[in-house]
Amino acid sequence: MIVDPTLLGVFVLACLALTLTPGPDMMYVMSRSIGQGRAAGLLSVLGVIAGSSVHALAAGLGLSKIFEWSPLAYDILRYAGAAYLAWLAWRAFTGGDAYFGVSARAPAQWRTIFSQAMLSNLLNPKVALFYLSFLPQFIRPEAGSVAVQIFVLALVLNLVTLVVKGLVALFAGGMGDWLAARPRFRRWQRWFMGSVMAALAIRILVPEKR
Repeated sequence: MIVDPTLLGVFVLACLALTLTPGPDMMYVMSRSIGQGRAAGLLSVLGVIAGSSVHALAAGLGLSKIFEWSPLAYDILRYAGAAYLAWLAWRAFTGGDAYFGVSARAPAQWRTIFSQAMLSNLLNPKVALFYLSFLPQFIRPEAGSVAVQIFVLALVLNLVTLVVKGLVALFAGGMGDWLAARPRFRRWQRWFMGSVMAALAIRILVPEKR
């Protein structure tokens, strides 16, 4: 068996604790949901999961270790991620209803919302380092392929993320839909979303011990 059932149970509990703890992805999903409604929130959850899956694949193939070996590569991705989130914040502040209002919940915008969530996750090197530090604690080399174990654990983590953050998106999106039906609150929605994006950009820039 690739992953021991008892160890898998402990891993699921750890995943629940992690996903229930407010963090960058949680704040991103909440801001999208409040700013653009349930559909945008759920699409953001899927985008975050897609980005995390790429990080997990990189960890399984050993590519994420580049960020441990090369501070320059880590910093380049970190600055790119912060710049991207800062750009999203600027669009929230200045885009108006045409970009972040009711029209942003139309099907034509769904691909954009998904890709923005995915990119915000992919351009955060701290996520890559998280996979390198968290998943190995639940891997047993004697049980088989380490890469396969990483992929299985990442799949479980993504399923837990889908449930927890999906519920958050539905709840916060309900608030967003309520606000969207009241035009005088739309400016508040955009400023809330932009403020969260700006805060996440600053957070990525804060160095951590690696």
